[in-house]
Amino acid sequence: MSTILQEPVVETTPRRGGDGEPAWDVALLFPLQGRWSESDYLAIDTNKMVELADGRLEVLPMPTFYHQLLVKYFVMRLDSHVVERRLGDVAFAPLPIRLFPGTFREPDIVFLRGERVGDPHDPLNGADLVVEVVSDAADNRRRDLVTKRTEYARAGIAEYWIVDPQEKCVSVLVLEAGEYRAHQERRPGGSAASVLLPGFQISVDELFAAGSAGREQP
Repeated sequence: MSTILQEPVVETTPRRGGDGEPAWDVALLFPLQGRWSESDYLAIDTNKMVELADGRLEVLPMPTFYHQLLVKYFVMRLDSHVVERRLGDVAFAPLPIRLFPGTFREPDIVFLRGERVGDPHDPLNGADLVVEVVSDAADNRRRDLVTKRTEYARAGIAEYWIVDPQEKCVSVLVLEAGEYRAHQERRPGGSAASVLLPGFQISVDELFAAGSAGREQP
């Protein structure tokens, strides 16, 4: 006996929520998960960091002050190196980067060679180097350590740096034959160096110490 598979029923009738429930009527003004297009995504007007993957929206956690201090230190070091040598541009989130059709991510930090940037008002396509500062929650760690590693490699991004405050570790991944190879994994006492940008390196101690910048030490 054959079985006829039916499409799942999607609720389209406005659902009136009471106090303490989501504003269902507003949610129904937007595409369903799995059906978001690039134009839908780029039209979002929000101060939240939102990424698009396989037609689904992913709302990222708001960064902590400690997270931002690490990003600030890294950006200052990287930007100084890039500007001095006229290698391109350095930018930081929130900034959507199109990895491939239907997928946008917002790396904490991006380096772009000069020839990659066209009209600065248009969405950027890919990057040459990206940096992610890993957040603590399990789903956020998996996104940075597993999912984005696969996606950034697929997008052809030559170098991926992962700053992991929980493990006090800085990893440098380089792209080879479409996959990332671990070039370096540095912990306190060491320095991580770039392959793509010769001469650029980050002291692990100095980077994580930046999270305490401006505060009195005991």
